[in-house]
Amino acid sequence: MTKQSETRDLVLDLVERLEVGEAIPSERQLSADLGVSRLTVRAALDDLAREGYLVRRRGAGTFVSEPKITQELTMTSFTDDMRRRGMRPSSRTLELRVSPAGARLGRLLRVSPSEPVVIASRLRLADGESMAIETIHIREARVPGISARDLEEHSFYELLEERYGIEIVGGEQTIEPTVTDEDESDALGVPLHSPAFRFERLTHSPTGETIEFVESVYRGDRYKLVTALSRPRERQRGRRSKAAATDGRDGRLLVSTKALGATRRQD
Repeated sequence: MTKQSETRDLVLDLVERLEVGEAIPSERQLSADLGVSRLTVRAALDDLAREGYLVRRRGAGTFVSEPKITQELTMTSFTDDMRRRGMRPSSRTLELRVSPAGARLGRLLRVSPSEPVVIASRLRLADGESMAIETIHIREARVPGISARDLEEHSFYELLEERYGIEIVGGEQTIEPTVTDEDESDALGVPLHSPAFRFERLTHSPTGETIEFVESVYRGDRYKLVTALSRPRERQRGRRSKAAATDGRDGRLLVSTKALGATRRQD
């Protein structure tokens, strides 16, 4: 273990004993307490700040940040997630417009490029703190008369079910690491090029009909992704047959080039 890694772990032990918002000792004090150079301390603090354990405030010091929210890759809603954690969920509509689908959205939603599509961007908050930006794309014919106020006062999926008679039962979702652009940084209140997660989701009805396409950007300093893992029975049987996990020709393992996470409802 390097001196920097050892120092990081020692500082992390200290951080975990402090309360959220509490200041940590100065670099000079930590250097003296841990018996390492200030350069090593500064590098360790940089690591912990990048990982979301600490937040630096110019002219004030370094403080313990809010813990990250664990995001399980299951079909749960943002609203339900926050309430379950004892937090107050809310939304602010950033944009609501109708536009022709165009080639890409038309292909994703399985409609004509000229089909009118509602594009709604919302800032998702918990206890008043920004967490994510979500942009919904859905055929205008499915949600006639929907307003910015509707999106702020109601769960979107509840609106679909109760007002429009549309049920969402599942879908597909991809997740990629990214950094925030200028508009995303302004909306989320984070520095430009902050780490983030980008979600893209397609949902469908009980009959398999595509309902919506959603793009979301979640703050990387406030979220971590967690999923349960299990070994498929086919793989276990394959260890005996030496065939289930290979292509049967040259023994190469078949691996998808892009992982799909289980859909989570973000209403």
